[in-house]
Amino acid sequence: MLEDLLKTVKDRFLDAAHIGETQISEKKGVPDDIFFKCPRCRTETLIEEFENNIKICPECNYHARLTWRERLDYTADYGTFVEFNKNMTSQNPIGYPDYEEKLNSLSEKYEINDGVITGTCFIRGYRAVLGIMDSHFMMASMGSVAGEKITRAFEYAGKHKLPVVMFTASGGARMQEGIISLMQMAKTSGAVAKFSQTGGLYITVLTDPTTGGVTASFASLGDIIIAEPKVLVGFAGRRVIQDTIRQQLPDDFQSSEYLLMNGFIDMISDRKKMRINLSRIMKLHNYKKEGEI
Repeated sequence: MLEDLLKTVKDRFLDAAHIGETQISEKKGVPDDIFFKCPRCRTETLIEEFENNIKICPECNYHARLTWRERLDYTADYGTFVEFNKNMTSQNPIGYPDYEEKLNSLSEKYEINDGVITGTCFIRGYRAVLGIMDSHFMMASMGSVAGEKITRAFEYAGKHKLPVVMFTASGGARMQEGIISLMQMAKTSGAVAKFSQTGGLYITVLTDPTTGGVTASFASLGDIIIAEPKVLVGFAGRRVIQDTIRQQLPDDFQSSEYLLMNGFIDMISDRKKMRINLSRIMKLHNYKKEGEI
């Protein structure tokens, strides 16, 4: 069912910017580390200019994918992040071949034990629980560890009366963990519901791509749902949907702009304005900066 969507996500992921990596220029004789090629408009930009623009394409405003560390640097006040459950790792519950080796390799490369990192931080002076999904780690697919870390983050936020800001980016459920991965949809959704009953504020920020079981669970349950420009958000693939409903879908279907127009999200925020937008939302919901009465 998700074959078409996963192919699209994989193709776009191979084109996207990686931390410490650059795109291969099509121009003969040009070094690999000179240009970034936008996977949306195919425009080539000097890598220095692209990084100085916080990895936003200057031509079409496509927001390239970030590692968790880059996202953290752009979001949290410097030096304020305190991580939850840092050493939590998967145990390969269904004995999937070479799963442990792959997890260890990615963990060493990206300095993260799974596809999501959670903790507390300050955002322009407002204390919050922050979650960041990193698509470089197995496409930020949701397995047992991701589900448990997200659940515990909401439980901590509810206990300490803190808002939650969750940056989502995922290819969906992690097939290497079978049915246990699918169970995380219900688990995280239940944690969000319990948190909402306490009156807590949950802000979701959809980044490229947010798909599959993550979209079908906690990513869509925010009190306020924000998306970066031109990101892919959906569940099933475009071709599957067209074959099911027997209708041609719009060209911008499953883009953040299309979702805003149809009421699925509340706003689109440029990355450069994300911190101030998040802090304004927390202020509007009567949260106080540290030290305020």
